[in-house]
Amino acid sequence: MSSAHTPSFSSRRTADRGPSGDAVDVGTARDAAPSSTPDGADPGAPVPAVTPLTEPADGVGPVIDTPEAFAEVVAAYAAASGPVAADAERASGYRYGQRTYLVQVRREGAGTALIDPIAIPDLSPLREAVGDAEWILHAASQDLPGFAEQNLYPARIFDTELAARLLGMERVGLAAVIAEVLGLGLAKEHSAADWSTRPLPEDWLRYAALDVEVLIPLRKILGERLEEQGKAEWAAQEFEAVRTAPPPPPREEPWRRTSGVHALRNPRSLAVVRSLWEARDENARRRDIAPGRVLPDRAIVAAAQAMPRSVPELVKLPAFSGRNTARRAAAWQHAIDQALALPQEALPSARGPRSDAPPPPRAWADRDPAAAQRLDAARVVVQALSDELSVPIENLLQPDALRRVCWTPPSPLDTEHVAQFLRGRGAREWQLALVAEPLARALADPASVARTAPSPESAS
Repeated sequence: MSSAHTPSFSSRRTADRGPSGDAVDVGTARDAAPSSTPDGADPGAPVPAVTPLTEPADGVGPVIDTPEAFAEVVAAYAAASGPVAADAERASGYRYGQRTYLVQVRREGAGTALIDPIAIPDLSPLREAVGDAEWILHAASQDLPGFAEQNLYPARIFDTELAARLLGMERVGLAAVIAEVLGLGLAKEHSAADWSTRPLPEDWLRYAALDVEVLIPLRKILGERLEEQGKAEWAAQEFEAVRTAPPPPPREEPWRRTSGVHALRNPRSLAVVRSLWEARDENARRRDIAPGRVLPDRAIVAAAQAMPRSVPELVKLPAFSGRNTARRAAAWQHAIDQALALPQEALPSARGPRSDAPPPPRAWADRDPAAAQRLDAARVVVQALSDELSVPIENLLQPDALRRVCWTPPSPLDTEHVAQFLRGRGAREWQLALVAEPLARALADPASVARTAPSPESAS
């Protein structure tokens, strides 16, 4: 935050122009030069020349970590106007869970504030100060849960990642979108840093400030493009769906997500995985360390395959030979012993928990050939719409909803009932207006889609 919490623009500040010709008022930039590959880009593809951003327009102010400093931020944001650009940094891979360790916000007339949510856990006064102003985020679904933990609930949002998807952009990571739309290079080398570090290094804070500085000019151009392409209402519905999405339900048997567990079929081996996973999770939660740093997944799977009967046997496994892992070998062996002692009826199922989801599509031809034919026809229809509208298939209709309507289609199989079915699976109205009718026709007569679909030869 600049002094007096008002932007004091540096004489080095540059006003660049993006491809649309609009002035892009951002921080200090070097002379235009080829940048490194933007995040999400094909490393083999030619990289356009961009102007690298190196310094926030207002410099890097102190982290807001006292009630007095936060009160000044709230007053400044209440007096300013326009949307609020926002971002959050976590310590994924370092700490247990997805807690937010830095919140960055920016508003024209109030500058950028870097807020420590550990020191200031209740950010609701900031939300009240800006009222119903729009909040601009990139990949909002990643940051909104953390904002909610700080009692920060935006009234409206604009998601620049979702906007880029709806506009048909091939790369939608923030650095790639900034490079393509604004012609600016945004370094992302600190995105995977341990943001629980205190104090935060100056170059990390510089990175964090630049992340929100680019969002306001980016939102302006993306919003104009959505209007030009007739997709503004689609975007508004998508943004609201993200903003109001409930938290996901707790995952049933989360230990089954252990990397490599799919190779295990023996219920006793699966019991070892479950027991070690639970022991690791308790240890990681207690110590506030990412579970993978306490015990790697590969070690859990190796123990499940070997099923050692003693600590000496356990530490002979290469995955348990490291100093930190071996130091807790007795605890890991105790978890293994518990799994080995379970009666047969207490072992986990090799199939996993029951689900109402359809089987994997690769099994449809054997399980239900008619459903497989419906899925093939539906995919042709949705792919054609995706190509025509330059919208990714997964944004045109949620893949789970598409599979479910093909596996158990409604009756009668008409546009109204297909729309009702998909609406119940979370489809938005703009999606239904586009897909319900052609999808209903395809499901009712999948053979006709196969007859009218272009052959691979004609398509090429």
